[in-house]
Amino acid sequence: MSWSDLVPRPRTVTEREGAPFVWDERTVLVARPGTAGVARWLRGLPALPFAEPGEAARDVPGQAAGSTVELRTDPALAEAEGEEAYRLDVAAGRVLVEGGGAAGVFRGAATLRQALPPRALRRAAPADGWRLTPARVRDAPRFGWRGMMLDVARHFLPKDGVLRMLDLMAVHKLNVLHFHLTDDQGWRMEIRRYPRLTEVGAWRPRTRVGHRASPLWDERPHGGYYTQDDLREIVAYAAERHITVVPEIELPGHSQAAIAAYPELGTSDAVDTDAVRVWTDWGVSPYLLSPTDDTLRFYEHVLEEVLELFPSPFVHIGGDETPKEQWRASAVAQARIATEGLRDEDALQSWMVRHFDRWLAERGRRMIGWDEILEGGTLEADSGRSGLTPGAVVSSWRGLAGGVAAARAGHDVVLCPEHTLYLDRRQAPGPDEPVPLGHVSELRDVYGFDPVPRQLAGTAHARHVLGLQANMWTECTESQQRLDYQVFPRLAAFAELAWTRPEGAGGAHTEDASARDDAAPDDAAPDDAAPDDAAPDAPVPAGGGPPGTGGPVAPAGDAVSADSADSADSADSLGSADSHDSTDSTDSTEFAEFADFERRLGAAHLARLDALGVEYRPPGGPRPWQQRPGIPGRPLEGAPPAD
Repeated sequence: MSWSDLVPRPRTVTEREGAPFVWDERTVLVARPGTAGVARWLRGLPALPFAEPGEAARDVPGQAAGSTVELRTDPALAEAEGEEAYRLDVAAGRVLVEGGGAAGVFRGAATLRQALPPRALRRAAPADGWRLTPARVRDAPRFGWRGMMLDVARHFLPKDGVLRMLDLMAVHKLNVLHFHLTDDQGWRMEIRRYPRLTEVGAWRPRTRVGHRASPLWDERPHGGYYTQDDLREIVAYAAERHITVVPEIELPGHSQAAIAAYPELGTSDAVDTDAVRVWTDWGVSPYLLSPTDDTLRFYEHVLEEVLELFPSPFVHIGGDETPKEQWRASAVAQARIATEGLRDEDALQSWMVRHFDRWLAERGRRMIGWDEILEGGTLEADSGRSGLTPGAVVSSWRGLAGGVAAARAGHDVVLCPEHTLYLDRRQAPGPDEPVPLGHVSELRDVYGFDPVPRQLAGTAHARHVLGLQANMWTECTESQQRLDYQVFPRLAAFAELAWTRPEGAGGAHTEDASARDDAAPDDAAPDDAAPDDAAPDAPVPAGGGPPGTGGPVAPAGDAVSADSADSADSADSLGSADSHDSTDSTDSTEFAEFADFERRLGAAHLARLDALGVEYRPPGGPRPWQQRPGIPGRPLEGAPPAD
């Protein structure tokens, strides 16, 4: 394996001359204060041999005595570049992994693991250990929020599948799992105060196969949920990998499963909610929560249990795709509009959003929602009502407009535009793609996405871009095999987009053995490395995101949600452009960056995915068993709308 084949690509890699580091069962792991969790993770990887704790390193032929892998933190590095920054030094007798915090040590250890041959990611150790070329790596993330949204409401993913996805996220240095736990088709979280949410809401009698226009049905009942002990395990497993789990509890729309369990939550004065069942179809359900005090208390009780299980400073409340017909027909909803002095049903949704925004803020948490929560005057302060709290955050999925509006209003945003960063979208034109949805989003499209909206570039508002998120909706993804196909290798491209800083693009990161010494300027903070990083439009600095990234997140905006199969023809997103538009060389630079990524993918990273057991989409198209002939999707032709 070459140090030039890492994904995501580090800021700088310097390969050095000299004898290789020999890693075998005599290698000692030294964990300095603050690194015990990383050491425990490393020892748990079957392919990485270490001496038993307490054993001294013994002489190894060709290697000096006292061979060690040492882990330690450096507060000065954290101060300069954030807790996720790391330095990795490999020499003949010693590997030093040094991070700004434990998160940085973990990211450096993940790089060290990738530097070994792909079979080092398997679950069996070689008899003769590993040989590693001496090198020096200096690295830090571009964005503090590098997320993946996993929808387990449409198709339930058992706990082991979630843990496996967390491992795959850790390989790619992602640090946020947005966990979509509730929707019309299923409620997946045990709430002890309201047991019918899972007794009734977690199960549906059958499932549409393919897009919602498909005539095909799977007549088997489908469902499942996570117990609170399951969720504690998932959160702890993620935390050991320095991944924050952000739970999502949808309201006031996408709530049919909850209303099926507790009909009084719905607009029972307008429709017969006693007849409501967990939805078996896809699309946008008309059923909304009734805006009563009892409904507010019910969801406060739900969120109390959510807060007990998820230490994340962020809680997602959905807020997307809320057709207002039932509220228009509901005397209860109209009375609430009149009592609160609201102008219409959109303002009523804004009122509910503001309620839970304040409720969460009072408990030290930050609300995040899909960009529809900006509708109805949410950003305004009128009639004596305050707008969103300063900490509210927007997930901008319908293109970038919502994110731009929120950032300009002083709110943080996470960019996840549907046409580029929705992983359920088809990956190529043609008839072979399984259940094709929406416009084509190729590997190149994901890699070439512009992380900083052009409307914000060059302004102080760009600092409100916390980062990026790839969203995986599962209406048409009913198994782990299908999930793998849709997610990989595009998630690898996304990971590099979110992690790697643009100034090192084009393969210039890897230098020969004599190129630098220990005092080289790549030890400096990112602001010293290139003028782009010091500009006011620089993205949120490394360490500015969720727990584990170091440092608080600045105040932010609000958002809305987007179901992939249902929104395939809505909204807009930015095309593939470099994040700093200026020179005529942009296109050629982008081409060189992507060509280098494709080279690394083929040279090593697909083999890593093979070793990890990932059934990814091959570059040449789906394998025969990955196709789904006869199951209709909804492909959209032509280029997606531009922002």
